[in-house]
Amino acid sequence: MSKRLRSSEMCADCSGPDPSWASVNRGTFICDECCSVHRSLGRHISQVRHLKHTPWPPTLLQMVETLYNNGANSIWEHSLLDPASIMSGRRKANPQDKVHPNKAEFIRAKYQMLAFVHRLPCRDDDSVTAKDLSKQLHSSVRTGNLETCLRLLSLGAQANFFHPEKGNTPLHVASKAGQILQAELLAVYGADPGTQDSSGKTPVDYARQGGHHELAERLVEIQYELTDRLAFYLCGRKPDHKNGQHFIIPQMADSSLDLSELAKAAKKKLQSLSNHLFEELAMDVYDEVDRRETDAVWLATQNHSTLVTETTVVPFLPVNPEYSSTRNQGRQKLARFNAHEFATLVIDILSDAKRRQQGSPLSSSKDNVELILKTINNQHSTESQDNDQPDYDSVASDEDTDLEATASKANRQKSLDSDLSDGPVTVQEFMEVKNALVASEAKIQQLMKVNNNLSDELRIMQKKLLGKDAN
Repeated sequence: MSKRLRSSEMCADCSGPDPSWASVNRGTFICDECCSVHRSLGRHISQVRHLKHTPWPPTLLQMVETLYNNGANSIWEHSLLDPASIMSGRRKANPQDKVHPNKAEFIRAKYQMLAFVHRLPCRDDDSVTAKDLSKQLHSSVRTGNLETCLRLLSLGAQANFFHPEKGNTPLHVASKAGQILQAELLAVYGADPGTQDSSGKTPVDYARQGGHHELAERLVEIQYELTDRLAFYLCGRKPDHKNGQHFIIPQMADSSLDLSELAKAAKKKLQSLSNHLFEELAMDVYDEVDRRETDAVWLATQNHSTLVTETTVVPFLPVNPEYSSTRNQGRQKLARFNAHEFATLVIDILSDAKRRQQGSPLSSSKDNVELILKTINNQHSTESQDNDQPDYDSVASDEDTDLEATASKANRQKSLDSDLSDGPVTVQEFMEVKNALVASEAKIQQLMKVNNNLSDELRIMQKKLLGKDAN
């Protein structure tokens, strides 16, 4: 951290002194108590980072600082600035308020319901409004006015909007202009550095052509953010993208069990997922990594003598209403994985991400392999609800509904050889094999322990027999 923390800084939600956390996508600094509520909302609402104990890309921190110092919080509290709001009894939370229900209710209204954001006049066609806002965003990112762009994004402008006349996206424009903080903001809201314009150039190409080398390097990092974060979680280091190293695949300390048939089957299932399903699973695992790491920072930075139970941990990933119920159930089940199980899953995803990006023959030519390298913030269209699906058919989406509807119980009860046949598979099937692998490993460990006990007893009996013979 730099010298940025000043005594005048206050929590954006309750005005408490010395905030130690940031909401990256909201451009605000928040205190511990308010952060406990933010964390329970989910990353699709608020992406929190500790200001001192979480690694920050320098320009990302600079982006949040700039938004905070230029009054980004007024975007989220627009109507509260109206004196009439005080008369109506609507007020901001204060430091003396209880976390539950006072601060929690205010924060949910502010960020989840967007109750205080300035509303545009109602129009018959919302898509037209979003298109107009996106065009304004497209023009605004060539300047350094971050708060204007955040306001447009808060109203519905799309960070990945492809301008039909200009033939490019806002990130192309920001990259060409060398606006690195605008690029950070767009990336937080889902802009893809790998998107090509009408002439086939990416934002990275424009940054390099304009001599904006720091921006070009940062865009490459953003493009690989998902896999970089997973690798750093396991081994504490990231690939050296400057020298062409884009993946690090950590190894388990004891990989002997990974040679089992069930391990091979689990990897085969993962490889058989469509790129769209694989992307969704990777994004869910990314969110779980973020939850675990943020919990660790949270617990390490709290005053444990006064720690309140209701503000300690987020036990599993919060529900994202844009995802199907089955996907949300599956996301929550990731919290049940112990360290070894979760590390194995992360390594499998990293290995397959590298294979897909390098265009292995196992990849389907009709799928876009670059999907897996989008930033985690890229939002998907609302998925169809299907409560009849198994619990961890959690990344089911519209394009796979027909496939899954034809999978009968009999098909799920086929032998292992049949399960390994070629063709698309569901994440439910992959997780079934993965769970079977975990159970098998546990059984092996148990049998090895029993075997060792029997060996010890055998040696004791042999010594007793030898002792009798000697007598």
